Amino acid sequence: MFTGIVEEVGKITSVRAKPQAMELTIACSVVLEDVKRGDSISINGVCLTVSSFTDNTFTVDVIPETVKTSTMIGLKTGSRVNLERAMPANGRFGGHFVSGHVDGVGVIRAEKKEANAITKTIELEPHLMKYMMLKGSIAIDGTSLTVFGVGHNTVTISLIPTTQQDSLLGEKGIGSRVNIECDLLAKYTERIQEAAPKMTKNWLSEHGF
Repeated sequence: MFTGIVEEVGKITSVRAKPQAMELTIACSVVLEDVKRGDSISINGVCLTVSSFTDNTFTVDVIPETVKTSTMIGLKTGSRVNLERAMPANGRFGGHFVSGHVDGVGVIRAEKKEANAITKTIELEPHLMKYMMLKGSIAIDGTSLTVFGVGHNTVTISLIPTTQQDSLLGEKGIGSRVNIECDLLAKYTERIQEAAPKMTKNWLSEHGF
């Protein structure tokens, strides 16, 4: 589990392509402070497992399903990525519940400077729009953000100066593809409603209502 608060920006030092899969090595410092083999680290919002590490890098494997459903295939040597370690049980929860399981890919369609903020409008895949609501939560490239606008197939978010400085989203321009994770609570609520029996008049009567 993650919070969507990016800890540092790392750099890809090696990309090994495999049939429908990848192996990435990433240079960084902060997330290596207490790293162990098997740890989970969010890379641009994708939860991946540390397979090995050195004093200044760690390596992860990217499986075919992740390659198909995220922007990972676009990474190359020299690419910079948002990094966050899994949240410790006694940690401060600064963002929102982020699982690191990407739901789809969005495309930045517009951006505008507003005082000290940058707003970006992002086109989403149609099936993701049902999870979007004003002032709801969304994770974009692993960054916890608030939805400030909802269109037919777009959401608008605003980046405060700290987010612009500490993550890569502020640098990504129109046409850039980004990983999208919808609000976890909204997805669980939907699934519970789908699994629940239909509350018809007969069902209520049978259950004492």
